Amino acid sequence: MTLKQLCGGTAPAALLFDLDGTLLDSLPDLATAIDRMLIELGYAAVGAQRVHGWIGDGARQLVHEALSFALGETDVDRLNDAMLERALGIYMRHYADCCTDRSRLFAGVREALAVWGERGVAMACVTNKSARFTEPLLEHFALQEWLPIAVSGDTLAQRKPAAAPLLFACERLGVDPQHAVMIGDSRNDVLAARAAGMPAVCVSYGYNHGRSIAAETPDGIVDSLLELL
Repeated sequence: MTLKQLCGGTAPAALLFDLDGTLLDSLPDLATAIDRMLIELGYAAVGAQRVHGWIGDGARQLVHEALSFALGETDVDRLNDAMLERALGIYMRHYADCCTDRSRLFAGVREALAVWGERGVAMACVTNKSARFTEPLLEHFALQEWLPIAVSGDTLAQRKPAAAPLLFACERLGVDPQHAVMIGDSRNDVLAARAAGMPAVCVSYGYNHGRSIAAETPDGIVDSLLELL
């Protein structure tokens, strides 16, 4: 499936990319930060396989899921805002220390972005990750040349699955949302794209809260971004 086919025979003017699970395999470092947080709070580490199913709704929800699991069904009612805020601060500290240690770009990402850049396609990153980490990660992996616009989970009052971040990215790029495509890995990406009136393509290798991405019925599923060239 090509992007032209998705857009009725015309190449899209803009591509919007999710970050975690789409461009970047950030699971190892996210899991490390969660485990360090849990251990500091006196709980057992849970490991990457468990964390895999919690990624996609931002740091606060990720920490909430981890604490809920650690407390278990019998004690989860003890989880309150104060506990969550304390844990979130600990998590953010640990993630800041390790966010580039083992994260890697997925195969084909750099090559595909370079081709689209040469073709003059406008591109932006639209993620639910905090801007505190989005910008440093884009810089660390030298993606800012192709993704000069980044809309993070705390850029606006709303985040994905709301349409607002996608519409804001299109506004910054000077592109009509109807001429853009959202490329992600989760139901949040699909729902946000539909709310914004644009097609959604998802990668098969992402996180999607532990569910098969096919269950979200995106407009297309690819094993590599290179398939969309």
